[in-house]
Amino acid sequence: MIVLRRYMNNNLRNFNYLIGCEESRQAIAVDPLGADEMLALAEEQGYEIKLILNTHEHHDHIDGNPRVQEVTGADIWAHKNAAERIPNVARGLVAGDVVELGTIRLTVLYTPGHTMAHLCLLSEDGGPDGQPVLFSGDTLFNACAGNCRNGGDPDTLYDTFVSQFQPLPDDTLMHPGHDYMKNNLSFALTREPGNDMIQYWLDQVSAFDADEMPVMTLGQERTYNPFLRLHQPLIRERLKDAFPALGDGDRDVFKALRTLRDQW
Repeated sequence: MIVLRRYMNNNLRNFNYLIGCEESRQAIAVDPLGADEMLALAEEQGYEIKLILNTHEHHDHIDGNPRVQEVTGADIWAHKNAAERIPNVARGLVAGDVVELGTIRLTVLYTPGHTMAHLCLLSEDGGPDGQPVLFSGDTLFNACAGNCRNGGDPDTLYDTFVSQFQPLPDDTLMHPGHDYMKNNLSFALTREPGNDMIQYWLDQVSAFDADEMPVMTLGQERTYNPFLRLHQPLIRERLKDAFPALGDGDRDVFKALRTLRDQW
């Protein structure tokens, strides 16, 4: 399995992905906003797009579907809850479904919160060194969590983080739906200013263009992403400046962080 990422160079800073089987030369297009870019990438790399997978229904993740489907004849698959909101969905997926194409094998994770029809895709051994690979859409970003402003719910997103992301091993490679890394790290530093890893990665990526952003592991994310560090005393203490009645539970910390990030 090979993962080809393209930055869409738009205001929303989308990443689009092709997941290719190197034996069959067939590929899956994930959230193809840039249809022409995805078609050109597939042709350039010698892949035939056989399937379109949407992580959720927002326009910046599905607008390229019609063009890609017109050219390739690929079916469109998405979570069953999104099937009525994404045109021409041929299969509604649910948690535990397995998507197979050639040597590609992706397990569907139901990950609501950003929207109630969001899914993520997990390859248990698809990384370059056989490590897991997570396509996290708009739920988990570098140094942040997705927002819940357009059909989502922060309580549900917290549950997704606990049930779906927390069990994943540290070496899991993460492919999010957007590049917000620099801005998210800057926010993370306001929440945990003594965290050397936040400053380290800010320095590392400061001169990078979006299409040069590194692919991070969940283990790395757990050193600087405040939404994966809810137990840290400094994060909790600083939140009480804005939320004096903050509860002791991780859920309260998660929701408070999301509220601040929405306003930041």
